[in-house]
Amino acid sequence: MGAGISRAVLILSMHLEKGIGHFNMRLDKFLKVSRLIKRRSVANEACDGHRVSVNGKVAKASLAIKPGDVIELRFGDKTLKVQVQNISEHATKADAPAMYIEV
Repeated sequence: MGAGISRAVLILSMHLEKGIGHFNMRLDKFLKVSRLIKRRSVANEACDGHRVSVNGKVAKASLAIKPGDVIELRFGDKTLKVQVQNISEHATKADAPAMYIEV
């Protein structure tokens, strides 16, 4: 039984290293769920247009983000910079602002 537990711990740690699990989320999905951008397709377009950066680097929509990451959105002459506070698969309109803080 000890080997089974050790194997499970090893697999879990490998998943966490790869960013698999509930501790992260695709950038485009986070932008939609947090309501920073209204639609996921628009979030994808913003990433493709190099208008989104994470931790100072231009980011693809598929980038796995995690709490602590800083996301910068550029639309026209306006820039919004937020820090990810928590990840949630679904958020109501009232809960969405708790997913980030403006920096």
